[in-house]
Amino acid sequence: MVAIVSTVAYLGLEARPVEVQVQLTPGQAMFTVVGLADKAIGESRERVRGAISALGIAVPPKRIVANLSPADLPKEGSHFDLPIALALLAAMGVVDSEALSHYVVVGELGLDARIAPSAGVLLAALHASATGKGLICPAAQGSEAAWAGDVEVIAAPDLLSLLAHLRGTALLATPVPGEVEEARRGPDLVQVKGQETAKRALEIAAAGAHNLLMVGPPGAGKSLLAACLPGILPSLGPSESLEVSMIASVAGELSGGRLIRTRPFRAPHHSASMPALVGGGLKVKPGEISLAHLGVLFLDELPEFQRAVLDSLRQPLETGSVSVARANTHVTFPARVQLVAAMNPCRCGHLGDPALACSRAPRCAADYQARVSGPMLDRIDLHVDVQGVSAADLTLPPPAEGSVAVAARVAAVRAIQSERYAAHGIRTNAEADGELLEAVATPDDPGRALLASAAAAMRLSARSYHRVLKVARTIADLAGSDTVGRIHIAEALSYRRQAPRN
Repeated sequence: MVAIVSTVAYLGLEARPVEVQVQLTPGQAMFTVVGLADKAIGESRERVRGAISALGIAVPPKRIVANLSPADLPKEGSHFDLPIALALLAAMGVVDSEALSHYVVVGELGLDARIAPSAGVLLAALHASATGKGLICPAAQGSEAAWAGDVEVIAAPDLLSLLAHLRGTALLATPVPGEVEEARRGPDLVQVKGQETAKRALEIAAAGAHNLLMVGPPGAGKSLLAACLPGILPSLGPSESLEVSMIASVAGELSGGRLIRTRPFRAPHHSASMPALVGGGLKVKPGEISLAHLGVLFLDELPEFQRAVLDSLRQPLETGSVSVARANTHVTFPARVQLVAAMNPCRCGHLGDPALACSRAPRCAADYQARVSGPMLDRIDLHVDVQGVSAADLTLPPPAEGSVAVAARVAAVRAIQSERYAAHGIRTNAEADGELLEAVATPDDPGRALLASAAAAMRLSARSYHRVLKVARTIADLAGSDTVGRIHIAEALSYRRQAPRN
């Protein structure tokens, strides 16, 4: 007899159907798992044996083969424990195989038969809903699975209670969707003294989802300004919240079954490796750029990142997705992020201050800034010099306008962009490109003349030219103007500088 239980394998944000087929045949007692399984799945044999033994059920001394079909699909993760155990119990006649055919099963087993949480339950629930099946999952993730909508969810704390439920002797409670987390707010802009130019650039960046680079001496407030950005961004919409939560679910970071409403803010250390930043590794997982999807990726001390690691961000920043290629699989994660970077002007950080600058100035500044490639800088829309803050500035009263007022303007502009691009499948000015950008951001005659002369004088690339148009469109939106005028082009150009030639 062959017992079959349905489960899934995760490839990026896609849940691929997998059949767990278990067969018991006479012969030497052994337990084999086949089907291109990783080490975690290979070790599931002992967890399954232990869990079944904890129920007081003896595993028959026969040849047991668990086949994960399709055999050529790479499979990894501990969530295969529960489907293997249920398929084995079905083959032994302990549980009805027909009853299991109506469910997708995921979950990790403990040696004491507890069902432990595993990554990706939300994706499995969405897959089950799409295929017209129910879902069996760990009790701790029942509220997460319930977000999939019209799908029957059996959330069991342990194998014994799950078997009792399937037999109808003691039914488990139906889980309800977890709460939507409250939008978190970071530092308020009222904490920033001075820095009016930088705050204006931050508002423009938030309004159009533009990439931003802040250059200034240590202690000028660059990190504080970046931390204020989530407080002026609008909360995630329902579809956006589901996208972000799916990535968090695959990464095992979705806690308590709560859907995420706050836009992600990821700030990896400059020692981060390439797989940590863009994704990959031995077990392909989303990197920081995907965990920041629809939010902010903050790179402090930008030149201190390894150059190859920084350059690996160039393609994702352009396409909004990152593809991780391996010999046996090809995984794509979404990565539509807003990059915010901060750096000192030179290694000592005090370029332009004769009292503090090192003896190698200005040569040290050129060497330090050259650690960031020109093509990388070309993908950053707004370049802002952040001046040092004096002791006199710190004694000034708090600004009259804080994050609440700025967030209201940003939300209004985001609503305009959402309506403008509703038919094009994009959300913000930063995502517009090509013919669409020419249609919505064509400047008037004085603006076109200024942009043409500036493009020649500044030797702007085609990418830089279009990024100026995107920023100008956002500035016009903030001003309530339907037309991109000369003044909007002029301000957009003021945030643009030539990338150093390496």
